[in-house]
Amino acid sequence: MTTQTLPGGTFTLADDLTLSRVGYGAMQLAGPGVFGPPADRAAAVAVLREAVALGVNHIDTADFYGPYVTNEIIREALHPYAADLHLVTKVGAVRDAEGHWVFRREPDELRKQVEQNLEHLGLDTLDVVNLRVGGFDAPEPGSLAPQFAALAALRDEGLIRHLGVSTVTAEQVAEAQTIAPVVCVQNMYNIANRGDDALIDSLAAQGIAYVPYFPLGGFSPVQSAELDAVAARLGSTPAAVAQAWLLQRSPNILLIPGTSSVAHLRENVAVAGLTLPDDQVAVLDAIGG
Repeated sequence: MTTQTLPGGTFTLADDLTLSRVGYGAMQLAGPGVFGPPADRAAAVAVLREAVALGVNHIDTADFYGPYVTNEIIREALHPYAADLHLVTKVGAVRDAEGHWVFRREPDELRKQVEQNLEHLGLDTLDVVNLRVGGFDAPEPGSLAPQFAALAALRDEGLIRHLGVSTVTAEQVAEAQTIAPVVCVQNMYNIANRGDDALIDSLAAQGIAYVPYFPLGGFSPVQSAELDAVAARLGSTPAAVAQAWLLQRSPNILLIPGTSSVAHLRENVAVAGLTLPDDQVAVLDAIGG
């Protein structure tokens, strides 16, 4: 992997963790509803190995995908891990017997989740752990200090190298930074949902990565039609254009598109080579204006 050009270029966290800007989100390796095993485990293993072969060195995961299934597949496919392959996970939730997402954020619960990630991934130390604060698309107000402090203590013990936060407000990011360094923020953001514009710019100035999810989430029919039109003019797809726009939006943005298909994976990685002309960027910028 070290001899390849990493997809989308790179971004370095905290001066010691260089990630490909086009990464891979492992959520879709689990079964329907991100619950249970995949229909084809061998295909899931193949997707992960192809991602690494394509130069991806940034894999986003969580032990509550499955639960456990995704991390176990990552270990099967890629362990022992290359020195420059970096796994980013998140804690703050678990799955119940019916597959519901249940928040679990007490310090002892967070410790257990970190230890389970280590066990299922086959690691002694996790590169990055994100504290998941809100739901899938909206932060929850309030202090995250007790939870983030618990993860900072685990970092001090050597179980975690770096800390991030997910589905948070700018105020919660600032609060977390008073406790320990934050190397990345993972929130919902795309062309049509631009609420984090100021946060992205602030993080870029601080050298902190921003990792958007749902690149096509929350679009209105009119906004979708406008994106479709740009994609048609460029001979591309709406998904590719939406992701290329994110890469061009700010150099601290890292992508984690997910898929259970090798063919779709190759399309996602190819987005790194798509440059949007200025006039079409202007059209896309207006969608979220």
